[in-house]
Amino acid sequence: MSWQVILDSHMRSGQRLSPEDAVVLYEKAPLHSLRRSANQRRIEMNGKEEVTYLIDRNINYTNVCTINCQFCSFYRPPGHDETYTQDLNEISNRVKELEQIDGVRILMQGGVNPDLGIDFYTDLIKSLRELHPTIDLDCFSPIEIEGIADVTGISTLQVLEKLKEAGMHGLPGGGAEMLVDEVRSDVSPKKGSPANWLRVMSEAQSLGLITSATNVFGFGETEEHRIEHMRRIRELQDESISKYGKGFTSFIAWPVQLENNTYGKRNRGRNKFELGAGPSEYLRHVAISRLFFDNIEHIQASWPTMGLSIAQMALLGGADDAGSTMMEENVVSASGTDKMSASEHELQDAIVRAGFRPRRRNSRYELLDTPDPETKLELLAAPPPTQF
Repeated sequence: MSWQVILDSHMRSGQRLSPEDAVVLYEKAPLHSLRRSANQRRIEMNGKEEVTYLIDRNINYTNVCTINCQFCSFYRPPGHDETYTQDLNEISNRVKELEQIDGVRILMQGGVNPDLGIDFYTDLIKSLRELHPTIDLDCFSPIEIEGIADVTGISTLQVLEKLKEAGMHGLPGGGAEMLVDEVRSDVSPKKGSPANWLRVMSEAQSLGLITSATNVFGFGETEEHRIEHMRRIRELQDESISKYGKGFTSFIAWPVQLENNTYGKRNRGRNKFELGAGPSEYLRHVAISRLFFDNIEHIQASWPTMGLSIAQMALLGGADDAGSTMMEENVVSASGTDKMSASEHELQDAIVRAGFRPRRRNSRYELLDTPDPETKLELLAAPPPTQF
C-alpha cells in the first residue's frame, strides 16, 4: 500500500496506525505531507490557538554512575576526581531560585550512585516537601529506581511507594532512549532492559505518579526500531489507561548529542550518515509520533537539542507543548549542546512568533495564569510550511 493511501485513509477514518503502516510513512511520505497531517491531528486533539510551557528547573543531584552509557558525557565513575553529590542545602537553594521566578516543578535526576540507599532519597524528598510545599517534585528516572532497589535490597515498587509516601510527585521519563533490545545492548549494555523501564513506569502509574515517555534516536537504528519504541510506549499506555485511568502525560523525543561522548568519538568517521539526526529528520519524527500516539495527548518540542527555531517548526507539525525553561541542565549540555536554559520571555516569544498563544502549565498539564507576552503578533496558528 502506498504512503498516500495509508495517510489519506488514516486521516479520514481516524483509525489507529499500525506499526507496519507507520514504517511506510516514516520511510516514504514527503515531510510536508506528514507535517500537514500531524498539524491537523494536533488541532483535533489540542486546539489550534494555545501552546503550553512549564517554568521549572533541572537539578542533577549527582554525577556518580555505574551504568557507563556510551552516549553520556555527564556521568563519572565512582572514585573519579570530578564526582559530586549535592546536599540538601545546595538543592534547596536551587529550588528557592526557581520559586523566585514563579516556577512550579523541579525535575531531579542523576546517576546510579552505589553509595546512596533509600534513606538518602526519602529524607531528601521529605525535606524538600517541607521546605518548598508548592513545588512539584518529579524525581529519579526508572534506571535510578532500579539502582536504589539494588542498593537497598527491596523491589522497585517498594522504592516507588516509599518515595511517594515521602512526597514525590512524579517519575521523569529519562533513560528510555531506545526501547529495543538490540539497540540498547550496543549503546548502554549495563542499563536495565526495555522491559525493566516499562515495568517501572507501569508501577509508577499504578501508584498515581505523573509520568512522561521519552525517546532518544540517532544511534544508527532503523525506522523499524524507532516505530518499535513507539509501539511499546503505546501498548503500555493502553494498558495503564485501562487499569489506572491514566498513563503518560506526554511524549518527548530528541536526537542523540554526539559531540563530546564515547559513542560519538567511537563512530566518528564511519556511519556518518546514520548517526545523529538533523532538523528534517527530527521534524519527521515529531510528525510520525503525533500520528502514531492516539492515546497520548501531548507531544513536546525539544528546543534544548534542536534550538528554538526548529522547535517552532515542530509546533506547526504535531507538537503542542514548548517544554520548559529548564533553568539548569547538565546531562545533555555535557554532550555538546550550548543553550540549555531559556527565560519565560524567550519561550513566549518563540510561541507567539510561531502563531500561537503561550500558556503556562504544571507537570499535570493543568493550565495556569499566564502573564501577557511582550511579543505582540496576531495569535492565530498558521498552516505549516509546504516544504522544509
